[in-house]
Amino acid sequence: MKAVICERYGPPEVLKIKEVKKPVPKANEVLVKIMATAVNSGDVRTRALAVPGFLRVIMRVVLGFTGPRKQILGTVLAGVIEAVGGQVENFKLGDEVYATTGFRFGTYAEYITLSENGTIVPKPKKASFQEAAAIPFGGTTALYFLQKAGISIKRNQKILIYGASGAVGTAAMQIAKHYGAEVTSVVSEDNVKLAKSLGAGHVIIYTKEDFTKNHKKYDIIFDAVGKKPKKECGGSLAQNGRYVTVGGLDVASEHKDQLIFLSKLFDNGEYKAVIDRSYPLDEIVEAHRYVDLGKKKGNVVITISS
Repeated sequence: MKAVICERYGPPEVLKIKEVKKPVPKANEVLVKIMATAVNSGDVRTRALAVPGFLRVIMRVVLGFTGPRKQILGTVLAGVIEAVGGQVENFKLGDEVYATTGFRFGTYAEYITLSENGTIVPKPKKASFQEAAAIPFGGTTALYFLQKAGISIKRNQKILIYGASGAVGTAAMQIAKHYGAEVTSVVSEDNVKLAKSLGAGHVIIYTKEDFTKNHKKYDIIFDAVGKKPKKECGGSLAQNGRYVTVGGLDVASEHKDQLIFLSKLFDNGEYKAVIDRSYPLDEIVEAHRYVDLGKKKGNVVITISS
């Protein structure tokens, strides 16, 4: 099978497409034919080891010193179950699923084996494979941090989402809206229309207005890109307000319930999979180059099988 191999850290060109052995599922595993995956900010940080300071040492210990131990990168997928192990009870041949793999990686390939107890569930009924692949990374990350901040405790909370146009930010706006929050999004001028279409009641263009100086208070401030530390925006928090960021050491946990929740939102019309660009697997280097620019709107999807 075809797979994208990353033998060392570096620019997009370190990614090479090679033929590798097709995996065989163990007794409690399923074999998934991957129809689509996505290139997320976490993928490019892993490929380039693009983390600051001492975090680079930690990442080398976790991922590998000179290059990733798990050489097939990618953490999200949508696909079809092609084979099941003898002890699998919850899935059958032909089931359409979507999943996340975390630090197991492995989704930049035509096939993958996953434990049936892993973060794998039926994909949203109304979603294409490309849309389904665009949901997990931003969706589970946004859901984790918003729940940590107390988004579900009460309705009508005022939330500000900084960096609302990426995979996490576009998901956060929609999830916050589901919980009845009043959403303010901070984006570039090019992304105002996108933010409003996803539920932002108020939009701040960061090049024209500094939200930390407009004297408004928010129950939750969510830094969805890891670029606005609490010390810069703490003064904009309401009494007992919560600040959360993707830029710290806290790594969003992923589990089945999150994907099931996101599926329901999608099928109910409350969630859109925002896809900026789509590339075939053979153009994985170009896809990484584009994500490296830091200007994508929502998600960049890789179509592996049609």
